[in-house]
Amino acid sequence: MSRILIVDDEVQIRHLLTRMLQLEGYEVGEASDCKSALRLLDKFEPEVILCDVFLPDGNGVDLVSAIKKARPLSEVILLTAHGNIPDGVQAIKNGAFDYITKADDNNRIIPLIEGAIQKVKNNTSSQIGTDGVFDSIIGESSMLKDAVNLARKVSVTSVPVLLTGETGTGKEVFAQAIHKNSPRHDKPFVAVNCSSFSKELLESEMFGHAIGAFTGAVKEKDGLFEVADKGTIFLDEVGEMPFELQAKLLRVLETGEYMKVGDTKAKHADVRIIAATNRDLQTEIAAGHFREDLFYRLSVFQVHLPALRERPNDVSLLARFFIKNFSKKLNRTITDADADFLNILEKQPWRGNIRELRNAIERSLIVCEGNILTKNDLPMEFQHDIINRSKASGDNNFELAAVECRHIMRVLEYTHGNKTEAARLLKIGLTTLYRKIEEYKLHI
Repeated sequence: MSRILIVDDEVQIRHLLTRMLQLEGYEVGEASDCKSALRLLDKFEPEVILCDVFLPDGNGVDLVSAIKKARPLSEVILLTAHGNIPDGVQAIKNGAFDYITKADDNNRIIPLIEGAIQKVKNNTSSQIGTDGVFDSIIGESSMLKDAVNLARKVSVTSVPVLLTGETGTGKEVFAQAIHKNSPRHDKPFVAVNCSSFSKELLESEMFGHAIGAFTGAVKEKDGLFEVADKGTIFLDEVGEMPFELQAKLLRVLETGEYMKVGDTKAKHADVRIIAATNRDLQTEIAAGHFREDLFYRLSVFQVHLPALRERPNDVSLLARFFIKNFSKKLNRTITDADADFLNILEKQPWRGNIRELRNAIERSLIVCEGNILTKNDLPMEFQHDIINRSKASGDNNFELAAVECRHIMRVLEYTHGNKTEAARLLKIGLTTLYRKIEEYKLHI
């Protein structure tokens, strides 16, 4: 059932439209002003917004831009009692589906909504050429925006792309966005991690094998290049690819040809290659571990993804995104995190980048007993870091209580939170350990 959000401060008109649309089989939500409409976007997730131009706290023409930013694939139809051409032109420029007057165009509302819903469905299935593909990449830092802009520009071509950056920075997310925004969007996207296979298995995985190619090859197998024909193949951790196999990948890049393991007949692949690595390939080339000619073929266009510690202001945005997602997944009612929680996250080095942050948020939600995450909900290693930082300066670093607190944390970390085992190793009673945990406010 498609969802329609009606935004109008006139209660009678809102209720009339609601009843009319419900009779047509739509699920309808209502809002009386801009603020409540924006608040309902995530909660109600409407496909189409039917919006008045003149609202108590703003203008519907301007609201279109905010709606399209929050939900790029939703469509907005503006309604006004007094239409004028400049407003109509600006509304369309802001991304509105259409702009109509209430009195003269009531008979057009249902057909317009049907057309808008069809457009939403088409855009959702294809997502080609829409900023929505890249808007799903969260962050406001200039470094990330530069990376997104480069990825958006190269996405409409078929040239090879090399994504660089540390582990966990979101290289596969970028690869998928590039594919979805490309002319190949309706063809397969296939990913393979080059570090997960031995040379023989990786070659078979990529190119397939013929019957009898090796022991256990009792039937022919299609490789990922064959599966991804006309689409995109994502080679993650390409810097880990065995040197001997790199020549075969180079041949695909130069001629589009490859051979299955154990076969003598060349096959052709029309595949766009996106590669990613957390290694410095120039260093690998100097060490003789990576082919220079392959590097230049893979890196026709490079996009570097910044580490999370290089964009600390994005940590809170990502944290809230993960809180919302995991709250739904874990069937929790946790809505946000307090300032202390977010402040601690922003100060972390995040060696595992976004992947590490994601895991920390999930673990925090599991142990949280309220509706808001606090610093006490952070994983044990984070609390350990907090204690170390708070005791790192001043004479209190040598206080007996501080030393005892840190030691208890280390033992609990060693026992993975098993308090009975921790009490045994500390040679204290379990009751005493619980008292110490309470005294030092350790959330285990």
